[in-house]
Amino acid sequence: MYSVLNKDIIKKEIVPYLPLAKRGFQATVPLEEIVNAVLYKLKTGVQWHQLPVKALFEENVLSWESVYYHYRKWCKADILKKIWTSILEKNKSKLDLSNVDFDGSHTSAIRGGEEVEYQGRKKRKTTNSLYLSDKQGIPLAISEPVAGNHNDLFNIEVQFEVITGTLEQAKIPVEGLFLNADAGFDSKEFRLCCEKKEIHANICFNKRNGDTDRDEYFDQELYNERYKIERTNAWMDSFRSILNRFDTTVISWLGFNYLAFIVIALRKFNKIKV
Repeated sequence: MYSVLNKDIIKKEIVPYLPLAKRGFQATVPLEEIVNAVLYKLKTGVQWHQLPVKALFEENVLSWESVYYHYRKWCKADILKKIWTSILEKNKSKLDLSNVDFDGSHTSAIRGGEEVEYQGRKKRKTTNSLYLSDKQGIPLAISEPVAGNHNDLFNIEVQFEVITGTLEQAKIPVEGLFLNADAGFDSKEFRLCCEKKEIHANICFNKRNGDTDRDEYFDQELYNERYKIERTNAWMDSFRSILNRFDTTVISWLGFNYLAFIVIALRKFNKIKV
């Protein structure tokens, strides 16, 4: 059976942050086995009812409904984001924040759902999210997903608060960061967002905004480092439940993103080769 993360790492790095049920449905198997089953779903994209539960559990076997119950419970309580910020805080010395990269990504929404609309460039219904990664390509934060008919600058002030707020929850200061972003983010509004946070915005000039007599900061050599977020996108796309969105609710979609962040980071922090 394919293993996304070693169970010992799951038990050591993830399980301590999971709340124990005080009432209602009690887990009859170790929590690391439930997390392992959810990670299998994340990686393979298999439908919930097709989870190979007999192969995923060692002694007592949970039904796929029980695995889904736990996942939805964690999503509704925002547990997966809390786990992510805790892991970030614990391992922030292993991050490379000499510069960070900012980008948007449209994901095909196969079954429709919340925050889904037709996107002309993709020629299908999509969901749009913004991502921030460190210089190594380790994902750091995700915005609130919005319908795919909106561009990357839609409601950018609020979305950027979500992004920077994730770092602040992990006790990672944002002041002084050098942020790379492509020409799609070349707007006065976004530059002002960065300025308010004392972030150095290294944004490629958009020709539509004119390229004469502009005195904004731009370092081409630093911007060339931005290719690493494309590698991050490839890592994220390796998780089939993220490559195409089948979840109809935003909280489930965000949950899988945070799980992918956790897997990528723990592999890096524990130097696991894949």
